[in-house]
Amino acid sequence: MAMEGDRSITQVVNDIIRNVQEMFRSEIHLAKTEMREEAVKAKSAGVLLGGGAVSAFFAVFFLLLMTVYALTRVVPDWAAALIVASCMAVVAALMLSSGVKAFKRVHPAPERTVENIKENVEWVKQKIK
Repeated sequence: MAMEGDRSITQVVNDIIRNVQEMFRSEIHLAKTEMREEAVKAKSAGVLLGGGAVSAFFAVFFLLLMTVYALTRVVPDWAAALIVASCMAVVAALMLSSGVKAFKRVHPAPERTVENIKENVEWVKQKIK
């Protein structure tokens, strides 16, 4: 009779180990799928952002050039260039500061996978008890 009890305990432990292994495989698969989906979205967004950034760069460049030419009618050439460069330096500093703050709020971890793993760990703890 003791051997039957040992076998059933062994079977239960083996079942738990198999279930845990399967859960972790599923979570790894989910994490890969989730990251792949996010990469595809990021690629599309990156292409659009890249094209927009290049266009915006040229537009801003020509607007700044126009501003320098307009200022040369009022102040010397070097002063016009200095005024425009100083204004752009202030804008760049503000944008860089905001960008750094925004990056600190980014969490690249696959959130659903992390939540599922936490649930699985709780399930395993309850099964072991």
